[in-house]
Amino acid sequence: MNAFDYKRAATADEAVSSIGAGKFIGGGTNLVDLMKMGVERPSGLIDVTRVPLTEIEEHNNGVRIGGMTKNSAVATHPLIRKDYPVLAQALLAGASAQIRNMATVGGNLLQRTRCFYFYDPSYRECNKRAPGSGCAALHGYSRIHAVVGGSDHCIATHPSDMAVAMMALDAVVQVKGAGGERSIPITEFYRLPGATPQIETTLKHDELITAVDLPAPIGQKSHYLKVRDRNSYAFALTSVAAIVDIDDANRIRKARIAMGGVAPRPWRVHEAEDALTGKEPNPASYSAAAEILMRGAKSTRYNAFKVELAKRSVVRALSVAVEGEADA
Repeated sequence: MNAFDYKRAATADEAVSSIGAGKFIGGGTNLVDLMKMGVERPSGLIDVTRVPLTEIEEHNNGVRIGGMTKNSAVATHPLIRKDYPVLAQALLAGASAQIRNMATVGGNLLQRTRCFYFYDPSYRECNKRAPGSGCAALHGYSRIHAVVGGSDHCIATHPSDMAVAMMALDAVVQVKGAGGERSIPITEFYRLPGATPQIETTLKHDELITAVDLPAPIGQKSHYLKVRDRNSYAFALTSVAAIVDIDDANRIRKARIAMGGVAPRPWRVHEAEDALTGKEPNPASYSAAAEILMRGAKSTRYNAFKVELAKRSVVRALSVAVEGEADA
């Protein structure tokens, strides 16, 4: 780990004015690992853990979650468990209890990929670490990598469970920087890799995530499904946040579907949701939506299984959201 300056900020304004060429650090559950590996080499760290942004409160018919709120606090909060259970489920499916007690909402949104080649600087081919050097995963062991949304420059996946649920919930990220405050819909927060995979979000360097707003819930039928190699402390091979609103005629009034583990960002295709509107809630309808979500999938030798797994995960998540765990 390289030497760096350290400063603890007491307010968001102080943090923003102090950032310089450094980085903000909250729980440090991702950044510190990257620094130890030599992937990240910030000249300074601005500790924002004391910035008073930890409230979870009603806001504009929805909920506002402070950017410094711990993941564990969000997962167990009565407002979240009651009105946004898919978010609580996603958070509890992520990492471990110890990490959830340290990780912050803002840091979770900004965590970087767990690509083997990105994490290990001994592999020189990584366009995220060294733009223009190539992508080792394209011709290497790519089991955990993306099957949709990738490019010839990068097929890494975004690792967050929380971000997948927030994508389905149409969250809005509130940020503060030297240029003032702004609101970024989460659908516009993450960038696809294209030719610049090192640029992962639309966040500016000096902008701090101060809060995340969740709009009024669209319905109580929801489920977060995470498919992984083991039940604890493992990233998703595929995951699905499904929210469904059923009308009195047993037709789907609204649906939201977001996926994790399959793309460089939380994956959502509005056409798939539109395809469910007005349909009966049954496996045939869900399967049609899943086909749209995986349209154009491009797999490699080691991750071809993900395409079918993702489709089946969508059907399963929607079925459980509507009917519950009938076979549990």
